[in-house]
Amino acid sequence: RFKTNLHISLLQISGYKKLYLNVENLRKVPYDSDNEEHEEQLIELWNLLMPHENLKARITKQWCDIGFQGDDPKTDFRGMGLLGLVNLVYFSKHYSDEARQILSHSNHPKLGYSYAIVGINLTEMAYSLLKNGALKSHLYNVVSGLPQMEHFHQFYCYLVYEFDKFWFEEEPESIMHFNQYREKFHEKIKGLLMDCDVILTLQN
Repeated sequence: RFKTNLHISLLQISGYKKLYLNVENLRKVPYDSDNEEHEEQLIELWNLLMPHENLKARITKQWCDIGFQGDDPKTDFRGMGLLGLVNLVYFSKHYSDEARQILSHSNHPKLGYSYAIVGINLTEMAYSLLKNGALKSHLYNVVSGLPQMEHFHQFYCYLVYEFDKFWFEEEPESIMHFNQYREKFHEKIKGLLMDCDVILTLQN
């Protein structure tokens, strides 16, 4: 039994490092509008979130409808690279109803926020928690072998879902206070992750 547990522990430790490297490598890939795969993922994101509305052009103000800052989303991926887009697509694909519901919340006249920008911001949060080792207990509890990219994406989905609830519970005066509430949410998640039995995932 000891040997089995030791083997699992070593697998998890090496797996965590490998997962971090895979996530880091994806983060380092800049969004490239000349790359067909990158462009396809971006269009897929639109289609998943806005199934009843066609994009009129690749560069269009319509992108603001799903929370990008300008008429070309590629500039918003700078900090998190392709990782930010892959996370947004993953959530929209695997939790389509929840993603559209949260997008609808984000258009609230008083408590609204930029859905895609906040999504990329939460990618940065998930990435930093992985990088500093805070996700170890969570990932070790989720999988008894090698954690995969899928598990990182699942944690990201949890963050997006929980942040939306948190934002509306807190009722910030305006989006100008975003950083302050983001930090409060970050501290809350860090607190939850300190429990050695923690598992933070959304269930389908």
